Amino acid sequence: MEVLKKVEKALEKDLCDHCLGRLFAQLGHGVTNEERGKALRIVHAMMETTEEKRENVPEEAGTCETCENLFDELNKFAELVSEELNKFEFEDFLVGSRIDPEIEEREEKLWTELNLNTAEQIKSEINREVGKKIQEMIDKEVDLEKPDIKAIIDTRFDSIEIEISPLFIYGRYKKLDRNIPQTRWPCKRCRGKGCEKCDGTGKMYETSVEEIIGDPLVKAFSGDDFTLHGMGREDIDAKMLGDGRPFVLEIKNPKKRYKDLEKSEEKINKSDAVKVSSLRVTEREKVIEIKQARSDKSYKVKMGMKEAVDRTKFKKVLDELRCKDISQKTPSRVSHRRSDKVRKRRIKEIGLLSLDNKEAILKITSEAGTYIKEFIHGDDGRTQPNLSDELSTRCEVKELDVLKIHYPEGCDQDEKVKRN
Repeated sequence: MEVLKKVEKALEKDLCDHCLGRLFAQLGHGVTNEERGKALRIVHAMMETTEEKRENVPEEAGTCETCENLFDELNKFAELVSEELNKFEFEDFLVGSRIDPEIEEREEKLWTELNLNTAEQIKSEINREVGKKIQEMIDKEVDLEKPDIKAIIDTRFDSIEIEISPLFIYGRYKKLDRNIPQTRWPCKRCRGKGCEKCDGTGKMYETSVEEIIGDPLVKAFSGDDFTLHGMGREDIDAKMLGDGRPFVLEIKNPKKRYKDLEKSEEKINKSDAVKVSSLRVTEREKVIEIKQARSDKSYKVKMGMKEAVDRTKFKKVLDELRCKDISQKTPSRVSHRRSDKVRKRRIKEIGLLSLDNKEAILKITSEAGTYIKEFIHGDDGRTQPNLSDELSTRCEVKELDVLKIHYPEGCDQDEKVKRN
């Protein structure tokens, strides 16, 4: 009976069927607010005691005192949004809206006056009803959680703002050049603005893995910018070989989403410095996955020694270091940007590939996060044990190659994506 009294009070207001029905939106399902509002008028009239009152169904307001007949403009809003959306490639969409604050204020005031906790916000109904009309117009689906594109209607000015979700492309890259960084490196002096030190480029290095991969892809998908998310990173002077390092390239504001990635792959692979493989569209969660992965890595290290070490002693030292835990204090070369702490890492495999006087080539497999250069030269005792101390001669890394990132087999293929 309490609900009926609230309905009676609501019917005393000059409300359209949408605004009347929305006041009691949580009391029933399977009908629109407009249908609910019409039904409330009819049911209320049927419950009156006299025959005369039964015939007088309360009429819908000429001008709704809450929304000012905003719902009469739903078709217009749908057409405006559809016109904008047709400029982009996408699989699914979502509608949002900005409502005149005065309308929202009147709506909340009415909720308080009627002591209602069953109402729905006008914004929610506008979004839903316009979305349904757009679905019919453009034959695309609404996605409430992760839409490719979102259209925001400003109902005050009949304007449409478009928000495009980033596009994520997974793949693996090889880096064959010892003189380029993984990501763009702004000039330290001018912070990317351009100065004499960087010859006006704003960059410390002419190019990067990120740019070699990102530039062709951002053009192909008509995006605004891009960011490379790698599973760790190799030093600038190290090569990344084998089957490559897993990465996700995030393309911001892509106007297109349906492109032949094989052609993009071919274009990228014209570079002598970087090669890519296994490119495919993925989801945002893949970024988190590869960032959190703790995969073992295998390296080839070409090292020099101050004094020659005979093969027997060398192999004995390597045998002793195999499957051994090492303690690494934050290396001096990165201490300016990383917290100073001690990390425990394990050398899982270590073998001698060649030994020639004062030069040796090793193959090492270690846990993720191991500083291989510091393991070789010791970093003034900051890594213990280290190869220099164990061989009793100063060692240095001449060349370092990442041979393999032991990412679990199948992680390149079993991704669930919205489209191929």
